Amino acid sequence: MFSERPLRRISCVHPIFRRPGAGKEPLRSDPSRAGMPVSHFSQVTDMPSLFDPLQLGAVSMANRIVMAPLTRNRSQGLLPGPLAVEYYRQRASAGLIISEGAQISPEGQGYLDTPGIYSPEQIAAWKRVTDAVHEAGGKIAVQLWHVGRISHAEFQPGGAKPLSSTDRQANSKTFTKAGFVDVAAPRALKTEELPGIVQAYVHAARSAMEAGFDAVEVHGANGYLLDQFLRDSVNDRRDAYGGSIENRARLLLEVMQAIVAAIGADRTGLRLSPVTPVNDAGQDSDAQALFNYVAEQLSPLKLAFLHVIEGQTGGPRDVAPFDYAALRERFKGPYIANNGYTRDMALAAVADGHADAVAFGRSFISNPDLVRRLRLNAPLQKANSATMYGGGAEGYTDYPALAD
Repeated sequence: MFSERPLRRISCVHPIFRRPGAGKEPLRSDPSRAGMPVSHFSQVTDMPSLFDPLQLGAVSMANRIVMAPLTRNRSQGLLPGPLAVEYYRQRASAGLIISEGAQISPEGQGYLDTPGIYSPEQIAAWKRVTDAVHEAGGKIAVQLWHVGRISHAEFQPGGAKPLSSTDRQANSKTFTKAGFVDVAAPRALKTEELPGIVQAYVHAARSAMEAGFDAVEVHGANGYLLDQFLRDSVNDRRDAYGGSIENRARLLLEVMQAIVAAIGADRTGLRLSPVTPVNDAGQDSDAQALFNYVAEQLSPLKLAFLHVIEGQTGGPRDVAPFDYAALRERFKGPYIANNGYTRDMALAAVADGHADAVAFGRSFISNPDLVRRLRLNAPLQKANSATMYGGGAEGYTDYPALAD
C-alpha cells in the first residue's frame, strides 16, 4: 500500500526544460509526491500536472500520459487478434492509447504480422479493440502507417518493389517469414501516383472512424514514407515534391489537409521525428528550417495534436541539435513529447509548459497500469526483451498489475 505523503514545496522544473533565468523563479509545488491526489496539488498551484485531464481536439483525456505506438508483430495475419483486444484493454488507464502502426494499404506493409486499417475485416477486428478500451474507460487512436521503402517484395502485391520518394535502397532490415533480411530496392513514385497515396490515407482514416477509434495519428516519422519525402537525405526528386523545403513537405501537408477534410481536425494528429536517423533516414541538411516550416503550415489546420520524438527514436535525446521549443512555438495546438522521458522529466515537462502531454513506450510494455505506478511513484517492472515481438501471451498480456 502506498500512503499519501505531506505536501512540501520544491522545484519541479527539470534542468533540460528550464528557461533562461528560471533559477530565480519562485519555488513550485512538486506534483511528483507519491500518492498525492491531484486535488491536493491544485490547491497550492495552478500549474498543470501530468495527472490532470486534457482535451486533445475531440478527445477528452483523463490524464496527460499517452501510450506511444508499439509494434509487437502479434497480429493474426493482417488483423489484430484476441490478444490485442486484451492487451489494449489492460492499458486503458492511459489518457490516450496510440495503437501500433496499421498500414493504410497493402503496399504500406513492411513487416510480418502487422495489421492494416483498410478492409472490412480489419475494421471489424479493430472494432473489438476499440470497444474493449472504451468499456474500460479509455481512449484510443490508430496510427496510420505507410512504410515506403522499408519493406520487402514478400509484402508487396505481386512481389512488386516497395514505393518511396526515391529509388535508392535503404541500408536497413525488416522482419519476414525468413527472419531479418535486407529491405528491397524501392521504386520512386510517379508524380501522378501521389494523389492515390493521399486517398489511401483518407480511406484508412475513414475506416478508423468506422472501427470506433477516437482519433488517428498519421505516422510522419522514423524514416517511413512521409519522412522519406520530407528529408533531403532521402528525397532526391526533381518534380514538385522534391528539392525545396516547400516541395518536400507538400505530400505530408496534402495528406493532413485531406484527412482533416474527411474526418475533422479535432480527430487528426501527426507524429514527427525531426532528427532520428533510424531506417537509414539520415539527417536533413537543415532539419530546423524544414520542421519549423512544417509546424507553421500545420498550425492553421488546428490539429488535435502534434506528437514529436525528441532525439533518436529509442536512443539518445541529443543525437543531433534541434530546438523543440522553436518547433512548438510555431505549432499552436497541443504538443505531445516523446522519447526517453522518466517520471520526473515528464512531470517537469508538463508543469513547465514544455509539453501538454508525454508519451511513454517501452514502460507500457511491462506495466499495463503505468499511470497508477507513475502517480504513486511505484517501482516499474522491466520488460523481457526476448518476448517483445511475436509469439503469444507471454511478454504481451501476462505482465501483472500493481497489487492493491
